[in-house]
Order: sequence, then C-alpha cells, then structure tokens
Amino acid sequence: MEKYLANVKKYVPNPVEDAVESLVNHLRLALANRDSATVAATDPEELAGIKSGYCSVNLDLTSEQADAAIQKVCEIMKGDKAKCRVTFYYLLAQESDTMHRVAG
Repeated sequence: MEKYLANVKKYVPNPVEDAVESLVNHLRLALANRDSATVAATDPEELAGIKSGYCSVNLDLTSEQADAAIQKVCEIMKGDKAKCRVTFYYLLAQESDTMHRVAG
C-alpha cells in the first residue's frame, strides 16, 4: 500500500488514502503481475478496456467523459514511462470528479 501511496503523491500532494487503499484492494490481482500493474497508455486496446471497464462500471462515466478523463490522465502522467495502474485509476477518479465512487 505504501509504495502505491507514494506513487500517487508524485501527482497529488494530499491524496485520499482510503481511495488509494480501495484501489489497491480492487486491483490486487492485476498488481500481482508486473506487466498488468502498469498501464500501457500508448496501447489503444488497453485504454479501451479501461474505458469500458473501470470508467464505465466503477466510475459510471459516459463514453465522452471517460475519453476526456483518460486523455487528461495520459497527459498528466506523460513523463512516467511505467504508469502505475493504481495512480492512473486514482487520477481518473480525480479528473472526472468521481472520487466519491472510489473512497468509501
């Protein structure tokens, strides 16, 4: 949990720790594999999966809202070659104003 919180803090000075913990628990299986623990932001199929999965199901975003949030997060994290999935998802919730759906 601490390493994911530290990664989120690279982008958000005071993150909602409950949200980070919730994401770590939600993503536990993906985080167990080094490849799936990161987001390949240049892979259209991966971004489509995030859009139809996490953005649509968990954050309840429309297609347009999801596209805008994903684009913004990709821009925010563009300097990070290996984009931590927890941080990416956290920023999606933050940028789409849906943090209440992540933090209990």
